Amino acid sequence: MSVETARRPVLTGGCQCGTVRYALYALPSKVGLCHCRMCQKALGAPFGVFAVVQDAAFAWTRGAPASFQSSSRAWRDFCARCGTPLAYRPISGGTTELLTGTLDDPAAAAPTYEVGREGKLDWLTHLGTLPGCTTVENIGAEAAAAVASNQHPDRETP
Repeated sequence: MSVETARRPVLTGGCQCGTVRYALYALPSKVGLCHCRMCQKALGAPFGVFAVVQDAAFAWTRGAPASFQSSSRAWRDFCARCGTPLAYRPISGGTTELLTGTLDDPAAAAPTYEVGREGKLDWLTHLGTLPGCTTVENIGAEAAAAVASNQHPDRETP
């Protein structure tokens, strides 16, 4: 039995297609938003939300991510099959910063701080005032029921 199977994960996650999966064996030491331009570009989003975990409390449990050295500071890990961004790893080592949207339970990692504010988009301050609706309200119950997801479920599978 490997060390990873002997330990019980407190959080798990992975990519959209299920090729790459991971486990955290301790809760993140911190969770934060990053608004820097590099994160915006790497994630195709206005900001990233990262859960920081010590490398000793983290393992890739299925497959292995591809990596891109995005700067002299870090590697960015992603699934080579489906393209899901998964993690930011400082070159200095010691920690892995996982994108919370890839957690099976992203609500378990609420952010408590933000960095890279020089890149924060002005319109983010108005998000709470935008009108909104559910997916069913947006596309209708029949269309929503007909959606067939190709994404891996938010849980471990054989």
